[in-house]
Amino acid sequence: MATVTLKKISKSYGDLEIVHGIDLDVKDDEFVVLLGPSGCGKSTTLRMVAGLEDITGGELKIGDRVVNDVAPKDRQIAMVFQNYALYPHMTVAQNMAFGLKLQRMPKTEIQQKVDEVSKILQLGPLLDRRPADLSGGQRQRVAMGRAMVRTPEVFLFDEPLSNLDAKLRTHMRLEIQRLHRQLKTTTLYVTHDQIEAMTLADRIVIMRDGYIEQIGSPKEVFDHPNNIFVATFIGSPAMNLIPMKTKNGMDGLTLESDSIQFPLPEKEGHQVQANMDVLVGIRPTDMNLAHKDDGIAPQWKFDAKVEVTELLGAEALLDLRIGGQEIMGQVEGKDMPELDANIQITFNTEALHIFDKASEKAIY
Repeated sequence: MATVTLKKISKSYGDLEIVHGIDLDVKDDEFVVLLGPSGCGKSTTLRMVAGLEDITGGELKIGDRVVNDVAPKDRQIAMVFQNYALYPHMTVAQNMAFGLKLQRMPKTEIQQKVDEVSKILQLGPLLDRRPADLSGGQRQRVAMGRAMVRTPEVFLFDEPLSNLDAKLRTHMRLEIQRLHRQLKTTTLYVTHDQIEAMTLADRIVIMRDGYIEQIGSPKEVFDHPNNIFVATFIGSPAMNLIPMKTKNGMDGLTLESDSIQFPLPEKEGHQVQANMDVLVGIRPTDMNLAHKDDGIAPQWKFDAKVEVTELLGAEALLDLRIGGQEIMGQVEGKDMPELDANIQITFNTEALHIFDKASEKAIY
């Protein structure tokens, strides 16, 4: 297998720069997901690794070899596309074998590889069918099989599940996880779906406007977002952001808005100072219903009105209003309050995030 190294990689179309000198090291056998909204440059980056887009600037290495000017067929990579890209007139077996035939591999060896991969992907009963006779999930497995028979050093996936329904996407995520554990092939995977990223990735590369905003494990980017963009892009429902101002109180710094006020919990190494305009982030999952005898200090209980409820089964989402501030909360479905109910909520003080309003960077 191989590593993939991007050094100051950029891509321009005329005077328009799409990818701005990004750096990324993908380790051997690692599963790395490029995540971001449409137009962030993630697919362009993947296509540069594949050799389908020319590199404007920087150096791209697969293993120890610089491949900037190496043809796609000579890069030892295999790519799975969003639209499957199967040949409609060929059977499943012929689609999987086609690339190997172009390499003039012996027929017996081609048959052996197709048989091996079809067993892994449970495609044996489908080998004589054509793509039109397959479901979306089966077509995607054939596209993956076509890539796997080449035994590449690097797998590239370009939003492979976006055309599938929700249930099938969940199933295929499990299939891809299982295959990666079994094959241990270095993988670059592009998606705009944060659930795919969180469930599949060893590390997530979050991109915006052609820049890398943060790289880290799913837990790292969820628990310690670098900035407001990452904080609100990762996590569903999205993190609440409350505009507040820091002030000096009798026992230290306090955070205040028109309708909410509480002391800043002690924490080492933070950059919060008095008289700052900040955005305080709290995830819906870090809010709870308060009760009279729960032992929580009064300054951590906030009066709220329930304006909208969404029962999701085991959980319920609450659209709350605290004074003039709208906040989204999440509680267990069995605890869902009635519409227009007046309740009290608490925050998990260890899960607060504070961002400088001007720079949008995390300071706490």
